Amino acid sequence: QVQLKESGGGLVQAGGSLELSCAASGSISSINAMGWYRQAPGKQREFLAIISRGGNTNYADSEKGRFTISRDNAKNLVYLQMNSLKPEDTAVYYCNARNGGIYYATQNYWGQGTQVTVSS
Repeated sequence: QVQLKESGGGLVQAGGSLELSCAASGSISSINAMGWYRQAPGKQREFLAIISRGGNTNYADSEKGRFTISRDNAKNLVYLQMNSLKPEDTAVYYCNARNGGIYYATQNYWGQGTQVTVSS
């Protein structure tokens, strides 16, 4: 089993920045790609970014340029640097890990989420 723990959320003013982190534990040998999703009130969970074990990345078109994903394989950590935040970025942000790559996996794991609130 894989466990994921997000941290780094909080309250920030519009135009500000936050860096989220996610720590993976458990059966980490099962993990290949890791990513970030978010879910705003009244909306479906939305894909943001994903990174493979080798460092290949893919971003949602809507956030490309503002958000940057990175990882530290030795520490089993994945990060999401968020810049130029907007009130519409307010959501619960979830860490994702999978046993496959960016485009396909048969097993997915999720963290409990961390709240990000952007004030105007």
